[in-house]
Amino acid sequence: MHIGFITPEYPSTHFAGRIGGIGTFTKGLSKELVKLGNTVTIFIYSQKKNIIIIENGITIYFIKKKTMPLFTWFSNRKYFNDYVNAIVDKENIQILEAPEWTGFTAFMKFKCPLILRLHGSDTYFCHLEGRKVKFKNKFFEKRALLGATKLIGVSNFVGSKTKELFNINNPIDTIYNAIDVAFFKPNHKKIIPKSLLYFGTVIRKKGVLQIAAVFNKIVEIDTAVTLKIIGNDSLDSLTQESTLELFKNSLSKKALNKFVYVNSLFQEDLIIEIQQAEIILLPSFAEAFPMTWLEAMAMEKKIITSNIGWANELMIDGETGYTIDPNNIVDFKSKILVLLNNKGNTKFMGKNARDRIINFFNIEKIITLNVNYYEKVCKSY
Repeated sequence: MHIGFITPEYPSTHFAGRIGGIGTFTKGLSKELVKLGNTVTIFIYSQKKNIIIIENGITIYFIKKKTMPLFTWFSNRKYFNDYVNAIVDKENIQILEAPEWTGFTAFMKFKCPLILRLHGSDTYFCHLEGRKVKFKNKFFEKRALLGATKLIGVSNFVGSKTKELFNINNPIDTIYNAIDVAFFKPNHKKIIPKSLLYFGTVIRKKGVLQIAAVFNKIVEIDTAVTLKIIGNDSLDSLTQESTLELFKNSLSKKALNKFVYVNSLFQEDLIIEIQQAEIILLPSFAEAFPMTWLEAMAMEKKIITSNIGWANELMIDGETGYTIDPNNIVDFKSKILVLLNNKGNTKFMGKNARDRIINFFNIEKIITLNVNYYEKVCKSY
């Protein structure tokens, strides 16, 4: 098959923006599709200029943002829609896939079926965070959802919440996110004792401010414990200040002396950092089915995550790690101390976590579900 992906981000030597879960997911899925003999084309929208490159057998189109005073939303979408349709015709692309985030594909008509994969809309995340969504974003997201040929959720939770929030009747199938367990593998030889790690965007919705609160309490009990955060800073949604600065200002003097911040790393370097950490902290308030959790679990890490919605489809509390209410700092602290001080009794959790990824969220198994789904949609189109 020839599959095209529409995306705002993609890990590439030519992409200058920030890479999140959508970009990581798209590259991982594309890589596996090519392995199976499929052809993959990537369309990255709203770029500074038009560029066409080929990386690892995948053709990548960087498509320029077309601006027009007061009507950029229209001119940019129309230009992109026409551009992609020309490539669909020329290269015989059989199916397109895009995320629902901000509804970029709203009002677009393509010359082949379009699947929207629900990684979490702005409306969805605002709902989970208790923030007011912009009318424009919700409007475009709903039009995009209604205009898609089929909808796939990366978890049952994101699918059911999306139906509820947008009041749509269209069926939403679930195909879970998955990763390459041969690439994300454990290495316990160089673990740094009593080291805590958070990796991902430094943003309120990921529970990073709760990590600051719990770390203040941990260092009062054990001054040997350290904390590292790896990821891009962001403007806080409530204060419009740097979230990293809010985090650091929340730390006690003792905790600040035990804290290290590292900006985003290349994937290979990040994997080494994850392997070296003793405990991974991912207490997020808002996710769809987070790649960071899959990666940490595949590397047999002792992990503490939130217990919200999607978490129950991935984590098993007390077996693959601990799930907590991020706002329950007392419970959060006690779970960290258990993992720090009962190493022999909790070691099994990391092994269970990797086993769960291998058995249920291994890309080699889930890639087949994706291909079968694409073929089914094309046949019924």
